[in-house]
Amino acid sequence: MNSNKKLLGKRIKEIRKQKGFTQETLSERVNIDITTLSGIESGRHFPSLVTLEKIANILHVPLVALFDFNHLVSIQEMKTVIYNNINILTDDDIKLIYNIISKKYL
Repeated sequence: MNSNKKLLGKRIKEIRKQKGFTQETLSERVNIDITTLSGIESGRHFPSLVTLEKIANILHVPLVALFDFNHLVSIQEMKTVIYNNINILTDDDIKLIYNIISKKYL
């Protein structure tokens, strides 16, 4: 599975592009070097909380939106996580999953 650094970077890049910012413009407004922003977006660097707050404010999104990257995880990765963790789910978790699946597919 992608590391959280990579997912965070992909999410920042996605929002930046949606908002019409170039890396140069965003890095100037956040007051960081463009190579630092590039490193963040590529998952090589993890930004400080202060930098994350600045990025969120400039992009006009709540800080938590930068961590909303479930849609960036591939279906195969999701299946792998489910498969690898199925045996440690509680009975209540199994019942909940069953109810969700049975209402949609059974």
